[in-house]
Amino acid sequence: MRSNRAKMRAGVGVAATLPVLAGALALGIPVAHAADHPVRDLLAGTKPAWATAKADKGTASDGAQVSARVYLAGRDAAGLARYAKAVSDPSSASYGEYLSAKQAQARFGATKAQVAAVRAWLTSAGLKVTGVTRHYVSVSGDVAAAEQAFGTQLHNYAKGAETYRAPSRTASAPENLNGAVLTVTGLDNAPHKASHDDRLPPPDTVFKNAGPFSSYYGSNVATTLPDAYGGKIPYAVEGYTGKQLRAAYGAGSYTGKGVRVAITDAYASPTIAYDAATYAKKHGDAAYAGGQLRQVLPEKYAHTKECSASGWYGEETLDVEAVHAVAPAADITYVGAASCNDDDLLDSLGSIVDNHLADIVSNSWGDIEANQTPDLAAAYDQVFQFGAVEGIGFYFSSGDDGDEVANTGTKQVDTPADSAWVTAVGGTSLAVGKDDTYLWETGWGTEKADLSADGKSWVDFPGAFTSGAGGGTSRTVAEPSYQKGVVPDSLAQAYSAAGNRVVPDIAAIADPNTGFKVGQTQTFPDGSQQYSEYRIGGTSLAAPVIAAVQALAQQARGGKAIGFADPAIYAKYGSKAYHDVTDDPTGSGLAVARVDYANSFDASGGLLTSVRTLGQDSSLKAVKGYDDVTGVGTPAGGYVESYRRR
Repeated sequence: MRSNRAKMRAGVGVAATLPVLAGALALGIPVAHAADHPVRDLLAGTKPAWATAKADKGTASDGAQVSARVYLAGRDAAGLARYAKAVSDPSSASYGEYLSAKQAQARFGATKAQVAAVRAWLTSAGLKVTGVTRHYVSVSGDVAAAEQAFGTQLHNYAKGAETYRAPSRTASAPENLNGAVLTVTGLDNAPHKASHDDRLPPPDTVFKNAGPFSSYYGSNVATTLPDAYGGKIPYAVEGYTGKQLRAAYGAGSYTGKGVRVAITDAYASPTIAYDAATYAKKHGDAAYAGGQLRQVLPEKYAHTKECSASGWYGEETLDVEAVHAVAPAADITYVGAASCNDDDLLDSLGSIVDNHLADIVSNSWGDIEANQTPDLAAAYDQVFQFGAVEGIGFYFSSGDDGDEVANTGTKQVDTPADSAWVTAVGGTSLAVGKDDTYLWETGWGTEKADLSADGKSWVDFPGAFTSGAGGGTSRTVAEPSYQKGVVPDSLAQAYSAAGNRVVPDIAAIADPNTGFKVGQTQTFPDGSQQYSEYRIGGTSLAAPVIAAVQALAQQARGGKAIGFADPAIYAKYGSKAYHDVTDDPTGSGLAVARVDYANSFDASGGLLTSVRTLGQDSSLKAVKGYDDVTGVGTPAGGYVESYRRR
């Protein structure tokens, strides 16, 4: 998935004012592979698409080490999916009939006999069992033992400029396990890691925005700068606050009281308690009550250099402050993963489900779909399905690189936002006017042109695409039933006549040029650590904003969990619950002027002035009705109230 920067001290703790639950429980997903039995069950998707004959560099060394997870299918995998769908569908008689975590495990989890059988099979092949959870058995051993266990050979394959190990044919498990294995991960050792979805400066080095600013959209017009789109343009906002976002998205008197929101990222900011409290006080948000903000953290961290651990501190800060700004009475639990690798992120998601830590889960991280493999997709989907039957909804940012062509050369969506079992959150540019009045939104997509040396024109206006909300059509996930009849066939059938999943489902503010103000402790040039504030955006902002709006909606519903929200979100399509966002809300081109410090800190290195065009998201377009930038739209004044139980 996506990664960031920075260095982290081993075993860094949480701020002393926060209670810490160490050793968050792991939640995995079924997976397994075969040995030398004559009849075997294939574990579909365990041979990566990039492991081709052309890329084959020969067999892996028998003595090379393998670490894998065998995910358990449980006693009724098909029944789990059916029940998850039924309890999430407003038209179903079972809608909202959620199970407790204990009931879900008893009904759909793996039995002791299944776990024992899987363990016996793996150890008989020469693998060492290193861990057992409710959802997977982790093992280690050499290549020869892994080949014996999973009925395949492991070869080395060229992938881009690197060489990685992967199965030469689909892995399998003994038939006499009777389908106890869902899948296996770890047989290929290509990187599987996430990065957060935002435009975040390195938090270990201070970042500040230069002015001039607008306090609300259009409040400060750049009269001395060149025209754009036939007239003078406003300076970018300094950063919206919770008061402005609550007004824009119809919060009304709701605060999220009694609702639990979880946030997942990697690692943990050591200053989150101080930063969050300071930010709330400075911007008029409610003070945190005792126990309202807590952290669930692993016993130790890993891969801190590869994942740029401290870069995730700002992600946690943004997510926590955004949720609290929009839903100031909601309880927030931050669940930090041990690293940005999929296994650790799955564990953090699993701990939420196994312990039902929250009803709403915000996730501002992901990867391109091309880096996802079916084995990992199955593991993620099982967690999401267990969450659905418990009334837990997962919200994932859709990405910050539009159709990904500029970033990867290939048009594609991001994952896990592409899962049919999560709510994918796209992004917009938001204009909030005087007196917190909602003016309009466009799909988030930015083109940038710099000011000429003589200050009289914009160079190559409107400039090149820089960033935008992720979206488009999945190449691997089938079209879910809730999208049928809403998503245009031109999108759903882009790659298959049968139809595929289209991203996103809903959207909120994401454009960093109309972004949110965040407060965080950063390192200044003199080496001191100080609290400071800056404007930020990305779908990394949109996801926690939507999660917070859902907390308001759950409160309006009398506290009854919304659960997996997509069926309900699509059922409201076309109603007054949504702002129908387009790229041309005013009938003319839209842009803002932005001034930045060249050194990202102060004016000593000079200033950089640019014009940022809004509503130009790569090849993606926000149009009337459903679109692949903003989904069904953004929450309007009637959205929260639409969940009210009458």
